[in-house]
Amino acid sequence: MKTSIINVTKIGNPIAYKIKENIEADLYSKYVIKNLENTQENIINKDLSLKNKSSYLLDSENRIKKQNFNLKKIVEKSFTEYDAVIFISSTGIAVRSIAPFIQSKDKDPAVIVIDSTGKYAISLLSGHLGGANKLTEKIAKIIGAEPIITTATDNLNIKAPDIIAKENNLVIEDLKKAKDIAALLVNGEKVAFIDEDDLIDFPKGYIYNIEDTKGLVIVTNKLHINEDSFKDDNFFKEDKQIILQNVDENKHIISQNKNKYREKNLTAEKSEEILTSQKVDKRTNPVHEYVQLKIKDEYLQRQSLNNKSLNDKCILKLIRKNIVLGIGCRKNYDENTMKENVIRVLKEENIDLKSINSIVSVEIKKDEKAINELSNFLECPFITYSVDEIKKIEHKFKGSDFVRKTIGIGSVCEPSIELKGATIIKEKQKLNGMTLAIGELSI
Repeated sequence: MKTSIINVTKIGNPIAYKIKENIEADLYSKYVIKNLENTQENIINKDLSLKNKSSYLLDSENRIKKQNFNLKKIVEKSFTEYDAVIFISSTGIAVRSIAPFIQSKDKDPAVIVIDSTGKYAISLLSGHLGGANKLTEKIAKIIGAEPIITTATDNLNIKAPDIIAKENNLVIEDLKKAKDIAALLVNGEKVAFIDEDDLIDFPKGYIYNIEDTKGLVIVTNKLHINEDSFKDDNFFKEDKQIILQNVDENKHIISQNKNKYREKNLTAEKSEEILTSQKVDKRTNPVHEYVQLKIKDEYLQRQSLNNKSLNDKCILKLIRKNIVLGIGCRKNYDENTMKENVIRVLKEENIDLKSINSIVSVEIKKDEKAINELSNFLECPFITYSVDEIKKIEHKFKGSDFVRKTIGIGSVCEPSIELKGATIIKEKQKLNGMTLAIGELSI
């Protein structure tokens, strides 16, 4: 995290320098920093970031000295070039300074304010996505200050959607909806949470059952979420099972851990089969029956989604970037045609454009303009593999004699997807001079 420290008072110098000693940061100070091991050798060796800074010079006594300190320009630079900005000032100075440069919560840097005596460290802006809340706690420990975090979800020990997204590298579909979901949680309303692949630990503040909820947060790579998305053969790929560790006399769970069971076509009959074959504690029949009932109840609750209207709920998608596109094409393929083909196929497959993790192909295509432009459009890396790498696994896939004569291998899309570590979910299809296959990563 590239950090800027902006100090506007003399008494803030020791605080600024203490922070600078403990984290990697550029320090902009309005006043000369005295008596802080400021020989020229120590400053250059210890503070390489201070060399050649426009706001600093080393005077004849080897002290750090201001030079044309312009707060507005420093703040503007900090907002465009840094991930975090730490003010040592009053909140008023900080707020007025940053006001012209604030854009949105997904673009602004983390902003923290520390009073000149070092008593308080305040998370001011971008607490979640920018990481200001965590940085505030870190800085408070360094200088012995009291961290001030005013984010309601944090103080209520609830995981806001943007925190879930940040911690799990997910894309927030709609920032306004994320704000609305957070407001529902803060106001005590029921919000359901569903992870399509069941990879995320269930977050605090949410419930499993969508019935009677006002909001839903769903982790998915799907383009559209509707009632069909929740049908057994399409959505319920996993059933949560509880292995009881301890149950009190009233049969309340004291502690538990959850194991995952993958079953792509989970029907009610299959669920019954799973339930009756669990390796739960069978030493006490009532306990065993209780566990089975809890599992079955949870499954049936989630099944009720099939018949539940979603129109009256605030639904927020957190998009998992786990889709890999394998692409091959003729030389100098038209970039607009490729883009249109890919968008159309992804739409047909109900895959969100924002879920694309990467594009893969053979190495000789690394400079293909159409693929590189598509990579830029989808904001994902374009990864290529050598002919020798692909040759080792191409026998697994149907190839083309023409392609083999041209580049030495008969198949590009599918072997490239496998080399990326993804599972093919859509086999190669020919699209007017290009080929496209789709894979999914287990991340």
